[in-house]
Amino acid sequence: TTLLYTIKFESDRMSSSKPRVDGVFRTRSLGIAASGVQDQYSDGKAAKVWHLYIGGKKRTNEYRDKIVNILKEHNVQTILDAACGTGVDSVLLLESGYTVKSVDASDKMLKYAYKLRWQQHKTNPIYDEWEIGEGDWLDLENCEDTINHPEGGYDCVVCIGNSFAHLPDFVGDGSSHKLAIANFHKMLKPGGILIIDHRNYDYIIKHGALPNSSSKLYYQGDSIHQIKTSVLTVDGSCTMITLDYEIDISCLPQDGSETKRVKADGTVIPVSQFRLSYYPHTLDKFSALLRSQFGEDASHQILSDFQSNPPPDYIASYIVHVIKKKDE
Repeated sequence: TTLLYTIKFESDRMSSSKPRVDGVFRTRSLGIAASGVQDQYSDGKAAKVWHLYIGGKKRTNEYRDKIVNILKEHNVQTILDAACGTGVDSVLLLESGYTVKSVDASDKMLKYAYKLRWQQHKTNPIYDEWEIGEGDWLDLENCEDTINHPEGGYDCVVCIGNSFAHLPDFVGDGSSHKLAIANFHKMLKPGGILIIDHRNYDYIIKHGALPNSSSKLYYQGDSIHQIKTSVLTVDGSCTMITLDYEIDISCLPQDGSETKRVKADGTVIPVSQFRLSYYPHTLDKFSALLRSQFGEDASHQILSDFQSNPPPDYIASYIVHVIKKKDE
């Protein structure tokens, strides 16, 4: 979930499958500032309904064994969850026996991680050792005010859930992406691994929609009403993917001001709406980005929704990369 930002595009050359007003396509929910490096979750809309979006145990059950098998294969003990969000993946790793430190750029998301730690620590001592703090991927070493990095580095850095795609290419030369990956590399022990993913942007760019995969992987909530996809292009090149989310909030307290939608069966439901924007990392370019920091000959495994050998006609929702820092 999340080093985050906001950009406002006003180019007449931009095309999109979504309508625009006065030539402006808003890349975030209203109420979020449009300057500087901003947190797309800062209005609290997404954070408030995130548990409905991601689902409960159904979410982690789909990939728990797969990610733990990767960790066992590489003898991992210490993990930096670099995009912990509300803490759900950190909890998965903690309860699987790993030492986990967690950071995120969104204080709104971290609020739920802190709350989760407080709720659990009285009955489970592993939560007493769970360090959580704010972290900027462009300056990860300076998280020391909130967490203490282990001397020598981590066995594994995890950045999953399409989180890395929140980081924009500020200058247009890929330097912000390179710096973030270089910082992940720096956080690792020699022989440590980075587990990082992105949506199947090759498919999204080609088809203008999310894959209708049997595996939704991270986002399994039964309350997802719909997700609309916008592909933004400048001079013929895709520069951003924007997703408009509508989450059924029938199970939450309401005040009557909620937007209403009609389901296929005719049921009227209240929905929470939020918009998030992503940099469209294609498989080839993201693989090259990783190798630029880890080395062209680095051990690099590419998985489809954590599957190493999916069926030939399988269309992945997420592309997962496991790349290893060289031993010294």
